[in-house]
Amino acid sequence: MKVEFAPLNIPLERRLQTAAVFQWVLSFLLLAEVCIGVLLLLIVYNYWFLYIPYLTWLYFDWRTPEQGGRRSNWVRSWTVWKYFKDYFPIHLIKTEDLDPSHNYIFGFHPHGVLVAGAFGNFCTNYSDFKKLFSGFTAYLHVLPIWFRCPLFREYLMSSGPVSVSKKSVSHVLSKEGGGNISIIVLGGAEESLDAHPGSFTLFIRQRKGFVKIALTHGAYLVPVFSFGENELFKQVSNPEGSLLRTVQDKLQKVMGFALPLFHARGVFQYNFGLVPYRKPIHTVVGHPIPVQQTQHPTPEQIEELHQTYMEELRKLFEEHKGKYGIPENVTLIFR
Repeated sequence: MKVEFAPLNIPLERRLQTAAVFQWVLSFLLLAEVCIGVLLLLIVYNYWFLYIPYLTWLYFDWRTPEQGGRRSNWVRSWTVWKYFKDYFPIHLIKTEDLDPSHNYIFGFHPHGVLVAGAFGNFCTNYSDFKKLFSGFTAYLHVLPIWFRCPLFREYLMSSGPVSVSKKSVSHVLSKEGGGNISIIVLGGAEESLDAHPGSFTLFIRQRKGFVKIALTHGAYLVPVFSFGENELFKQVSNPEGSLLRTVQDKLQKVMGFALPLFHARGVFQYNFGLVPYRKPIHTVVGHPIPVQQTQHPTPEQIEELHQTYMEELRKLFEEHKGKYGIPENVTLIFR
């Protein structure tokens, strides 16, 4: 295979964009392990004056990811996130104004491999979120396991993510007077294993917990589809029933997160690497679905609202797919 190297005359701006995205990928693949390793070294070499205060503080701070987190506007405004957003680039599109007197759940689809669109739009200060949704605060909910990694949890929370646990979502949606948005990537880790270019398979049929919590709090539901999310990486072929997929499914059930074998381009060449392809991401926020607060929703009420949500999600996709190069005969597959 002939290796295609990046030309030497690439503008500095594009080089900085590539570097920003590369560090973001590495931070999610390796930073947690590095942070754990650093803490273990401090313990092994008995730097007690460092690790004992941190572990003591960690004990008292353990629930913070379920209580709104601890975001830092300084971190969210790092210039690296501007380059990150402009690399793809990432766009946020609003289809309808939202009433800031309500709280909302944004159902984000698809998961993709690393959810770049959700991070770029809702965890940095360089997206159009504040301009389009003035008066709102967005909370991206991620797997609780990330907040169990010492040191890494502090870095992650500084950008705004919080736990996807029921307590955490309830905390966000309990704000009096509204103005909070919970962003939940509904397909979860399982869906990332189907994040192949050209794939539009969403794991949604059995995901009903978000509907129940929306009813409990009277939070309006809003489908969100991120066009281009699945185009950023290629994966090793893993069809249902294959040995690789069987192993991935079992590991996902045991560990709680998936291990897609993905690849894209490199920093200095375009054939292979962990840098995502430079493909545009258009995250389209759909129409809100009004939800009447019901403290103890019945299974029938949950099922009815769940069906309504899937219908609105499909409408959103069908209405906008042509704008982003998706053929007319392509439709969403709900699993």
